[in-house]
Amino acid sequence: MFFLARYCKLLEENSFRGKTADFLYMLLFGATVLTGIVLIGGMIPYLSVSFSKIIFLSNSLTFMMVYVWSKQNPYIHMSFLGLFTFTAAYLPWVLLGFSILVGASALGRFSAGHAYYFLAFVYPRMTDRRPLKTPSFLKALFADEPVVIARPEDVRFAHAPFDEIHQD
Repeated sequence: MFFLARYCKLLEENSFRGKTADFLYMLLFGATVLTGIVLIGGMIPYLSVSFSKIIFLSNSLTFMMVYVWSKQNPYIHMSFLGLFTFTAAYLPWVLLGFSILVGASALGRFSAGHAYYFLAFVYPRMTDRRPLKTPSFLKALFADEPVVIARPEDVRFAHAPFDEIHQD
């Protein structure tokens, strides 16, 4: 629940600010991909035993949001359980290793997040086409609010005290 609340909030406030329809479309895309993986994986004879253990897809959907957030914020420094530090680009790998360590299934963890990130951010830069364009009926449901960033021109910050200035 911590990861769901934290990274869902960070994605919504930063990457999807003023784009509620795009955020909902990301969640719908992830839920559809994950459900498809479980349904198709359940039909494959030798893999069906592994996929039948996946009852709730909320963990995988949360992992998708963590993956997308970490790809958009790769240089943020993080700490895992206070044991070691790393940058946010490695957060999905750290969580995958931890979930395997505690015995959780690793199936489908990266698939939805990687597919969304590639189709929404990487592929459009390569080809100038957007396969994951948010449908107009979703945009009509949510009024996109313009984001206004106020930058006053006459704001001046005080200089650092002389003690804190390091001269090399």
